Amino acid sequence: MLTAIAIKAMKGRYKPYKVSDGLGLYLHVVPSGARYWRLNYRHRQRNKTLSLGAWPQTGLAEARQKCSDAKKLLSDGIDPNEKAKLDKITASIADGNTFGMIAEEWLEKGRKEGQAPVTLKKNGWLLKQIATALNHRPICEISAAELLMALRKVEARGKYDTANRLRSICGQVFRYGIATARAERDVASDIRGALIAHKV
Repeated sequence: MLTAIAIKAMKGRYKPYKVSDGLGLYLHVVPSGARYWRLNYRHRQRNKTLSLGAWPQTGLAEARQKCSDAKKLLSDGIDPNEKAKLDKITASIADGNTFGMIAEEWLEKGRKEGQAPVTLKKNGWLLKQIATALNHRPICEISAAELLMALRKVEARGKYDTANRLRSICGQVFRYGIATARAERDVASDIRGALIAHKV
């Protein structure tokens, strides 16, 4: 079995070579000296190889854990390579379905539909008030409580009217997400009445 000291001492050779850690896990060392973790396995009568990361970003203990996780998937009849591809696709879809991206699409739709520049500017400004809290979040994962927490921060600054207007704008973004099949419900409607009402 490999050790951290042995891995650190490895040098590149004229041709790539492999150094086994056991159970199909090995380091693939290329002429430049770069080292990559690989796992050889068999699934449905086919020999396959799974990439587990590069050393030292992926250390020995982490590589062994990834190997163990892959073996567990195989024992459940799941190809770890296919699982990795699906996870990547899912992450990519989630990245494209963030609240921030959908909010920007909704604003762009307003521009194309001829909304007044002052309205577009106001809506964009309002959405920036919760950008840090929600823009990176997949819209379908945002709960009413999470939205309320973000709006409470605006409210805590004494911006009662802004917080209420922002809840309404968020509702329009959620409904746009529903209409484009990327959100399931408008959680902004669930917190109607939760914010302090602005009185002139």
